[in-house]
Amino acid sequence: MNVLIIHAHPEAKSFNTALMQLATEQLTAAGHQVQVSDLYEMNWNPVASANDFAQRKNPEYLVYALEQRYNYEQQAIAPDIAAELEKLKAADLVIFNFPLYWFSVPAILKGWIDRVLISGVCYGGMRFYDQGGLKGKKALVTLTLGGREHMFGEKAIHGELVDGMLRPLLRGTLAYVGFEVLPPFIGYHVPYIKPEAREQILVDYKNYLANLDNLTPLRYPKMDEFDGKLYPK
Repeated sequence: MNVLIIHAHPEAKSFNTALMQLATEQLTAAGHQVQVSDLYEMNWNPVASANDFAQRKNPEYLVYALEQRYNYEQQAIAPDIAAELEKLKAADLVIFNFPLYWFSVPAILKGWIDRVLISGVCYGGMRFYDQGGLKGKKALVTLTLGGREHMFGEKAIHGELVDGMLRPLLRGTLAYVGFEVLPPFIGYHVPYIKPEAREQILVDYKNYLANLDNLTPLRYPKMDEFDGKLYPK
């Protein structure tokens, strides 16, 4: 496989970075080609703006998604976006590696999503979910957080994690653009646990990566389950 890791943590010695490094080493050793976009190291610009376009289809009024599509076709989109798009198009598996911030992704990663998952390539028209522009690719979310595992669930203090807190990312972003979304790997309570507990998370992640082919993707809508107006059949 061609694997792309989108890494979003500001500290090079963090546990989150250790997870990224483990994935890079293990997948490379298994014969896969691995690229890493380390967003903080790249000083990635997270701000979607008119500056992303060398040309404008409508210079009077910015509709960002329409300008994405037009500028991609004209090869006039910002060079940093174009470079990430080439990595994305080549990838069979994309791993999003980050710490959970405020029930969501770090701003720098949200900015990568906003600027790179462009209209006309990743989605558009009726091209979403299993007909999205990135269909045939898999996505894996690997995240760390401060809470304990029992804090997440139907009746837990923070509510559901996969079907609640992570829904905008897993369903509204990754599944929407066509990825097969693998069950996320989660490192719980990381800032507060002892070194031996962190080592166990690394062991668990190593085993998880070794069994990627056996994971069942999460279930999301399929377009043939809906009619032309998107009512359920």
